[in-house]
Amino acid sequence: MNMLTLPMTGHCRCGQVEVRVTAPPLLTGACHCTGCQRMSSSAFSLSVAISHDSFEVTKGEPVIGGMHGDEARHFHCPHCKSWMFTRIGSGANGFVNLRPTMLEDASWFVPFIESYTSEKLPWATTPAQHSYKEFPPMEAYLALMAEYGKQQGEDH
Repeated sequence: MNMLTLPMTGHCRCGQVEVRVTAPPLLTGACHCTGCQRMSSSAFSLSVAISHDSFEVTKGEPVIGGMHGDEARHFHCPHCKSWMFTRIGSGANGFVNLRPTMLEDASWFVPFIESYTSEKLPWATTPAQHSYKEFPPMEAYLALMAEYGKQQGEDH
């Protein structure tokens, strides 16, 4: 597996929206829910969880599509419609789930957790170390992030 190098940059399919990440991910994952299946046109979506203050859009103006709620909003390129990232929450507790394939180099990415295995397609598998029938319970996230961070520190 290749090493992650910061800062990470990326863009949508057409290049009209560009992003930059300045800190290591909090967690990586794959979601098998039917919503993500439909949004990604695939068996699951992939995410890199990043703190709000470590993520910025450096070019273009993404538009909201998919989820439009107060707690979760999906952002897309207005031209090519690539689903680029999701903003969840706000402030100190908020984070961004970036689609890792938007990055210039996603070769380091491996999902650490997988969620909504209760809705996964029968043939869909990932190398995730932790699997959940739905989302992990809120109280599990701190331990998951700590374990993920420790493993990343050992790998790099």
